[in-house]
This record gives sequence, structure tokens and C-alpha cells, in this order.
Amino acid sequence: MKNTLLFLTTLSIAFILVGGCTTSPGENKSTSAYFDNSEEGIQTGGVKMIWIQTPKGKYKVWTKQVGNNAKTKVLLLNGGPGCTHEYFECFESFLPKEGIEFIYYDQLACGNSDNPNDTSLYDLPRYVEEVEQLRTALHLDKNNFYLLGHSWGGILAMQYALKYQNNLKGLIISNMMASCPEYGKYADEVLAKQMNSAVLDSTRNIEKRGDFNNPEYMALLKANYYAKHICRLPEYPEPVNRSFNKTNRTLYTIMQGPSEFGISGKLTNWDVSKELKTIHVPTLVIGAANDTMDPKYMEWMSREIPGGQFLLCANGSHMCMYDDQQTYMHGLIKFLNTMN
Repeated sequence: MKNTLLFLTTLSIAFILVGGCTTSPGENKSTSAYFDNSEEGIQTGGVKMIWIQTPKGKYKVWTKQVGNNAKTKVLLLNGGPGCTHEYFECFESFLPKEGIEFIYYDQLACGNSDNPNDTSLYDLPRYVEEVEQLRTALHLDKNNFYLLGHSWGGILAMQYALKYQNNLKGLIISNMMASCPEYGKYADEVLAKQMNSAVLDSTRNIEKRGDFNNPEYMALLKANYYAKHICRLPEYPEPVNRSFNKTNRTLYTIMQGPSEFGISGKLTNWDVSKELKTIHVPTLVIGAANDTMDPKYMEWMSREIPGGQFLLCANGSHMCMYDDQQTYMHGLIKFLNTMN
């Protein structure tokens, strides 16, 4: 009897010890490894200021690494142009528990990065080289480097992939069409017609006068356009407000134009739709039914890219990582996990 009890006690202890070391199904890596601290010297919580060489000298850009994963490192390119990394903070509620490392990044002249106040640096090819310099400094390569670009960040991500795709493991194009002329056409021929005619007339009259600083202009757009196509939540989440409030308006206006209602800035004629077929890295294209971007066009993009996939956020808009959050995050995580 004593031997039987001793055996059962030993078995119970062994079960507890083994059970305590068991990882949950689908876990990419152990929690301890994900949160291993790779920093040396003074600890900064993963923040690194990276030197970038530009035609006008060297400047520092701000980055912050969250987690450690040797196979999956996602660099986040925010929109605007001119916004900051902060609206991506919702990723912290989803990616760490999947063991997915991601890296915040404020582009030059944005957020926590240096701002030379030199508009000659507001140039797409230069920003592409900035990303490449950042990649090298952070030791990202084809075995681990994923680039996620949202909105303007999607333009930057596509342009980067067309030049440097050999350095990528995967690409995520979020809420951005491959053609700004088609984006403008969609705004004029589809979205504008959904607006109240009186509101549209008032908006167009202000645009014709070039009176973009008129408070009425942004008030009309926020109530009748942004609320339907930028973020459909009753209130913008705090990280979104914080990011938008820090927008470099000069950069935004030069590149995009004065509003999200179509495009009229430096990027007006940007179009790589015919080059998509040359992108050969696995690519996820994320669109939303109520977006400022045409979801049917974005689905077409995914078919043009060899190995492309499409994720539709049926209840979302331009900020569908918030207003169709579960669909967005589930699809993104699935794409990243199936790559490993």
C-alpha cells in the first residue's frame, strides 16, 4: 500500500513539473525567449536612434523593438505622410502573445525622429533609401524581415519592395492602392457621390478657392467623409488621436495634399500597378469595404502579385486595424505564422 502511494505521489509531482513546462498550442516561441533582453549597457526599452545619411547630411530616426523572434521581425511604416508610429500601438494587444516581434519607426521629419525642416527631403526615393539604411542598421534580412506599410506607408513599402525585395521575407500592403490616379478617381467617382450634394458642393467650393485652412472645410470632411471612410468608431482611439495630432502638416500637404479626400500633392501621379507582377515575395494585401481605397482594386492587386493574398475587412475603413480589429489582426497573424 505504501509503495502504491509513493508511486502515485511521485507520478503526481512529475505530472505537475512536466505540465508547468508545457507551452500552449500554436505558441510560436516561449514567453521567456520572446522577452529576452538583447540590449547591452544602458537599457532603453528597445528604443534605438539610427543614423540616416541623406543628401543634406546625417540625421537620426527613432525606432523601438518589441519582443524577440529570430524568424519574424515586422517593421511598421505609418501613413500620412507625416503621421507617427503611435496609432500602431494596438498591435501590442495581439502580436506579443503570438511571439511576433515588431518594430515601431518614426520616419524622418515625423514624431520622435529628427526634423531637418527641409522640404527637399520629402521625396519617395529618399524615404526608400532611409528604410534600406534602417534595415541594415537593425540587422534585418530575407530570413526574418517583414515590411508592413499602411496608407502612405503602403506606397513606401511597395516602392521599397520593387527595389529591394531580395532583402524581404514578406510584404504587407495595408489600405493603399498601387495607383494614386486610381485612388483619386475612386474618391471622385464613387465616394464623392455618396456624400450629401450640399455638403459636396460646399467642400468643392472651398477647394476651388484654395481655402484649405478654413475650419469649415475640415469640419465638413470629418463629419461627412472621415467618419465613414477613415475610422468608423464613434470616437477615435487615443493612440490614433495622439498620432494624428502630431502630424507634420507640411510633409502631409506636400506629398498627399490638404486632405484624405482624394490626392493632390507630390504623389498625385505615382503608379506602380504595372510593376506589381515583378514582386515575388509572399505578400498580403489588406483592404476594407468602407475604405478611402477601392477594395476591389486592392483585391486585383493581390492577384497581380505572384503569391499574393487578399484580406477584406468587411466592417472596416481606412483604420481597419481599429474598426474591424479582429478581422485585421487574425488575418495578419495567420499570414505571418504560415510563413514560418
